[in-house]
Amino acid sequence: MRVIAFGDIHMATQACEHIPGIRQADLIILTGDLTNFGSRPEVKQVLGQVMTYNPNVLAQIGNIDHFEINDYLEQLNINLHGQSRLAQGRLCIIGVGGSNRTPFRTPTEFSEDELLKIATKAYEQGLEMISLAETALGCRIPILLVSHVPPANTLVDRLVHGKHVGSTAIRRIIETHQPDLCITGHIHEAKGEDRIGRTTIINPGMLRKGGWIDIHLSQSTLHAVLQ
Repeated sequence: MRVIAFGDIHMATQACEHIPGIRQADLIILTGDLTNFGSRPEVKQVLGQVMTYNPNVLAQIGNIDHFEINDYLEQLNINLHGQSRLAQGRLCIIGVGGSNRTPFRTPTEFSEDELLKIATKAYEQGLEMISLAETALGCRIPILLVSHVPPANTLVDRLVHGKHVGSTAIRRIIETHQPDLCITGHIHEAKGEDRIGRTTIINPGMLRKGGWIDIHLSQSTLHAVLQ
């Protein structure tokens, strides 16, 4: 199973054409900031363009997206924010959109307490799915956490001058549950990789600057490469 993930699109979907194998991937994950302070018309445009490359999409809002986009994604049954999905019965994907509080009062921000509640509820849902799937299949189901905001105090949550602005709630979730992989975004200049315990964390940066993640699932193991 191959998954291609990217975010911080900000309407710039033209960069999709430069992703090798995007049309053949089993799943495309959009991690947030699909628009520039947009609503339903803008996200329709973004999704329409991405789906010309591959219709198998799951997506969630970022902090720059107005919350009505979340409702639209829900209507399309492709929403990740605040919930879990079992992709092809083999991979549990847990989504947390928006961000923690910023100085800019962007459209979709949450307190750390709110983020923790959202993530905890989604994780509990995912663990229930995994329990049923592992019993039925007799094999381990890996977990992919998709959080638009990166975990606090990592290499992938630093502003250009070095200040850490990630989420303490997301870090707590990772420390507690140790998902196999966490893909994130939000901080454009913090493209890179880090680890918290056994969890690899990857921020691909902005799509228009060529940032995306190539994820392969083989025999219950996730392999992720930052591009």
